[in-house]
Amino acid sequence: MKLRFLGKNSNVCDCPALYATNRDTYLVQGWKVFANDLLMRLDVPEGQTVVEVPTELFEHLEKDGLPAGEFRRLEDPLMILTPAGTYVVQGLELTDAEALAQMEIPDYETVVEVPRAAITALLEEPRGADLRPRTQPAD
Repeated sequence: MKLRFLGKNSNVCDCPALYATNRDTYLVQGWKVFANDLLMRLDVPEGQTVVEVPTELFEHLEKDGLPAGEFRRLEDPLMILTPAGTYVVQGLELTDAEALAQMEIPDYETVVEVPRAAITALLEEPRGADLRPRTQPAD
C-alpha cells in the first residue's frame, strides 16, 4: 500500500494524522478509545476498531481535492462527535505491514482504514431521511 501524507494536528510524533492511499481509502491515525461510555454506543465488528481524533484533522482532506468545510452528517465511519470536540472514527484496523512501516505510531494510538467514498458522502448535504448526528445512544 502506498501512502500520501495529508497532514496532522499535533507537533508530537505523527499523531493524529491523516493519509490518502492508493486503494481509494484514507488512513486515520488517532488515539485508541478505551472509554466504555463511547464503546458501549458502538457496534464494532471483528477486524474493526475505533480511534478518536480532533475534528480539525479532516481539514487536510482539502489537500486530496475534497471540499473544505465541516461534515454535514455523522454516520459510518464517523460515529460520534464527542463533547470535547473530537470525532470517533470506526474502520478496519490497519494490519498492512508496508503501510505501518511508513508511520510512527505510539502505543496509545492505532490506525483505521476508511473508504474515500464514505468520507466524501459525509461532506454532502443529507437527502431524505433524518440523518442527525449520533450524539446520544438510541433508546
